[in-house]
Amino acid sequence: MAPAPWDGLPAEDTLFVLVTGGNSGIGFGIGERLIDEYLTTRSLSSHIVVIPTTRSVKKSQETVDGLRKHAKQFAETSEVLRARGGPNYDPKQTTRRVHILSIQLDLCSLPSVRHGANQLVSGTVSSPTGDDAFVSLVDVAIPRLDSIIFNAGIGGWYGLQWSKIAHNIFTKGLVSATTWPTFKGALGGLLIDPINGGEGKEKEAPQLGELFCANVFGHYVFAQRLIPLLSRPAGSQLPPGRIIWESSIEPGWESLSLDDFEAIKTDAAYESTKRLTDLMALTSTLPASKPHVDRYLSANDGQAQAAPAARPKIYLVHPGVVQTTIFPLNAFMFFWYNIVLYVARFLGSPWHPISAYNGACAPVWVALQEQGGLDAAGAERVKWGTSTDIWGECRVKKTEVDGWGWEGKVEQLLTLKKEHKLKGRKPGAVDVTEERLVEFNALGATCWRRMEELRAEWEKRVDAAEAGRS
Repeated sequence: MAPAPWDGLPAEDTLFVLVTGGNSGIGFGIGERLIDEYLTTRSLSSHIVVIPTTRSVKKSQETVDGLRKHAKQFAETSEVLRARGGPNYDPKQTTRRVHILSIQLDLCSLPSVRHGANQLVSGTVSSPTGDDAFVSLVDVAIPRLDSIIFNAGIGGWYGLQWSKIAHNIFTKGLVSATTWPTFKGALGGLLIDPINGGEGKEKEAPQLGELFCANVFGHYVFAQRLIPLLSRPAGSQLPPGRIIWESSIEPGWESLSLDDFEAIKTDAAYESTKRLTDLMALTSTLPASKPHVDRYLSANDGQAQAAPAARPKIYLVHPGVVQTTIFPLNAFMFFWYNIVLYVARFLGSPWHPISAYNGACAPVWVALQEQGGLDAAGAERVKWGTSTDIWGECRVKKTEVDGWGWEGKVEQLLTLKKEHKLKGRKPGAVDVTEERLVEFNALGATCWRRMEELRAEWEKRVDAAEAGRS
């Protein structure tokens, strides 16, 4: 095992962040923004390690090259960095504190999820370079993870439903139509074999909903296997690791049905998986969910640990409305849809950051905030969204969740206005009540229980498959 450039540095002078789906779209934007904001806010001796996951070696190398190129350009052009560095500022010394490593991860393949987690927990990662602006990394171990940002996912859409576009705009207005659209054509009933790959080589092979596996379950299993890197030993001065789930602004109460938990029958599978994400993240600290969450966040699957440890904390974010290739449009439609999003922002929408770099604001904010600040803000009970003004200046904003409100409590209208929570509220949204909160909490606990049951079931199946192959 080779020495790493962060060996010997104080732990508080390093940051390790993993981003799933880091090769394009919002995931790549998260990598860029993490580098920029870390370098401009932390000490001039601090090192950042960004670990984007992709589905192939080729994509991993392209992602590493792309993020290095961005870091190099930022180090050379940032006036903030030059001012902080003084007259002897050397961009090369800055880039040598930026380390990009990548692993391959297919969230629709549970053996791939297991392999990726094992590589991080007990293996090594490499990222050699011929550019002396960066440090070559060969067979280095990852000592911990400070944050994992679950960005990867699929939409399951095939394009636009033209008959619904005009109806959406004329009945809801352009801003609402582009924020909470119902004109995206979606495919239902998508199933995969998450052990052997594909849509199931044998009809009798157990299967999972494809979007459910890609957007939620693959991440869920992956995070549980990374608990050793996210937990902190007793007495550690480091804050616990953060599991940051990226949701969407779109889902509502009706998006998830317990009778279709894996989003197989619905033609709104994406929204169903994001609603499930909201429910689990926001109820992760509540008493009804505690038995299931405790088991999930235990490194040894719920058995008594040798010593008390600080377990990871779970947070929820969304990027606002961002134009990426997750929604399949040809070049002509991509251009014009992008224009429409800018018009919506000009009309006053706070939810249209549009670019991937801007959309990365909320997840990066949660990853870089001091733990004390997050705790004081009750951040685990909030869905943090990327908000923007008409000029594209981004900030985080608390987002209303159907059945939960903004912070899991009933709030008075005067308070909502004072805290500017009503700006960007979904038309027709209903104020949360104590009764609705009870339902939401119970539903969240049910989702945690069912996810833990599924995890135990599929871990056994992967064990059996690996035993059979060996």
